[in-house]
Amino acid sequence: MAFVAPQVLGVVALGLVPFAFVIWYSLNEWRPLTGAFNFIGLDNYTQLFSDPTFYASLSASLLFGAALLVFNLSIAMVLAVLLNQRLRGTSAFRTIIFSPVVVSVVAWSIVWSFLLAPNGGINGFLAMIGIDGPNWLGEPGTALISVVAVQVFKGVGMNMVLFLAALQGVPAEMKEAAQLDGANPWRSFWSITVPMIAPTILLTCILTTIGSLEVFAPVQLLTGGGPGNATNVLPYFLFRTAFVSQQFGYASAIGVVLFAIILGLTLLQWFSRRRWVHDEV
Repeated sequence: MAFVAPQVLGVVALGLVPFAFVIWYSLNEWRPLTGAFNFIGLDNYTQLFSDPTFYASLSASLLFGAALLVFNLSIAMVLAVLLNQRLRGTSAFRTIIFSPVVVSVVAWSIVWSFLLAPNGGINGFLAMIGIDGPNWLGEPGTALISVVAVQVFKGVGMNMVLFLAALQGVPAEMKEAAQLDGANPWRSFWSITVPMIAPTILLTCILTTIGSLEVFAPVQLLTGGGPGNATNVLPYFLFRTAFVSQQFGYASAIGVVLFAIILGLTLLQWFSRRRWVHDEV
């Protein structure tokens, strides 16, 4: 008990207690500039669920999360399978792909803001081959997918390493047995490899989903939530409500709802594991 006590105290002091205060603040009208702090019950939640901006932010968050989950995990899996072939240069390639993971998200986003500018590097390259590039961060149709792409390149290396470690743990004799039974590489991958690495797939799904719904810095630095509400994801909506509009009680309600969404999606993935994760009962 003494060994886990510091960890338990840390979770309580830095997690549960602050979250309890957030719930309490969400039940109050709190405006620090005017000194207002009045108990209003569930009025903040009533206002939130009738706020069109909330639904626009929720839609942006869910689209961002779904796109990031699909592209990140798909690319990470493809890269891990390629690196598992033990070809020459794989160590250097793995280092290159993983290096963005350890780069500051602020520095990474600032560099991409220059590359994605109307007269930036990407449009400059497209102009060289006769293509007139769009305003990547200034048009609703491309802003969200541009932020998704930036985040995919930033974090795909971590999931790639996790998948690679899982692939290297798949027994070679099982693959050989599948080949002897006439299974082609594609069939062997889906019937042998994927079930064996399903626990890692579950882990990466949960971590990527949580991370995608907590994204803030890239949105702040690349688009500022715009154009319109195209990239106004819930964490950024919360930030503007609290520190621009100075509605801390209302922002706390947004935080509680965001927590509930993340918790719900995490539990959904966790309890669904029994249907597709290897050896789960």
